[in-house]
Amino acid sequence: MRRILFVVLAVVALAALGLYAFRGPIALRVVRAGLERNFRADPIAALPDGLHLRLCGAGGPLPDPVRSGPCVAIVAGERLFVVDAGSGGARNLARMGWAPGRVEAVFLTHFHSDHIDGLGELSLQRWAGGSHAERLPVFGPPGVQEVVAGFDRAYAQDAAYRVAHHGPTVVPPEGAGMEARTFPVPPGTERTLVWSQDGLRVSAFQVDHAPVRPAVGYRFDYGGRSILVSGDTRSTESVERNARGVDLLVHEALSARLVRVAREAALAGGRDNLAKILHDIPEYHTTPVQAARIARAAGVGHLLLYHIVPPLPVPGLEAVFLDGVADVYDGDVILGRDGTAVDLPSGSDAVEVER
Repeated sequence: MRRILFVVLAVVALAALGLYAFRGPIALRVVRAGLERNFRADPIAALPDGLHLRLCGAGGPLPDPVRSGPCVAIVAGERLFVVDAGSGGARNLARMGWAPGRVEAVFLTHFHSDHIDGLGELSLQRWAGGSHAERLPVFGPPGVQEVVAGFDRAYAQDAAYRVAHHGPTVVPPEGAGMEARTFPVPPGTERTLVWSQDGLRVSAFQVDHAPVRPAVGYRFDYGGRSILVSGDTRSTESVERNARGVDLLVHEALSARLVRVAREAALAGGRDNLAKILHDIPEYHTTPVQAARIARAAGVGHLLLYHIVPPLPVPGLEAVFLDGVADVYDGDVILGRDGTAVDLPSGSDAVEVER
């Protein structure tokens, strides 16, 4: 038995040494096969008809390893749209297999930096990755023109370099940059139609993120299914009214309790400027409990929380973040992370969640 064991161990050791010696060629072969498979794949085409959501960014402005800047990707049929373009969103789309080159339009809720700081990268990846000959449509309330013009100016030299390097067939110069599509903010709790094609209707409605004005949310309706994205807002009747009857409410959430802990730590650390910011931010956001009350009042069975503030780096903080939600809402609550997936197949009441 000892001799057999010795022989087995020797064989294993030699195999391990062989694998280590040839680790470079083996890794290269694996990567080549994986790249070929990924380039051939089309995860969007493989989806059933309906509305499909992926969080390409579940966080806010603070650094979080599992929650990038706010970015919500929605597929209707086989058409890909994005609500807000926070930092890291375009790369997360590519990581999930939803190629930025497939994006047909972006809808901005407002112009806080964390909602737009990935817009230039998304526009670039969409143009170069899809060889688009038309600019990326960017919908938003008044002010979107200035945002788009600024990004286009900042990326103008980069676009010229790429055309000179790759040629106009690969990166058509007329497709570089973005085109602002402005719409008026509807009054009160009303909503206005901003997109209507191939059975998809996207409507915008006013939210309360004062002193940030304008600020809107969006409702997507397609194939008998519906998703509402709140954007940044206080708890407001406008979200509740426009969310009535939707299949999925995607609502921002801030824990006032955890922000208060961070503020006290900032004061103790002598960071008075940061403490002032942390004192101010709860006043124009919605707590998880308030978002749950809105979902209950609107009769929504599934609530996805995103724009999670503050980050939750320590095990147990998610429970603190959701404390009290179950007391006011008995529907399904999803605490979003980058990559959270929700599928709403047409002709069905199913809400399929992959956490």
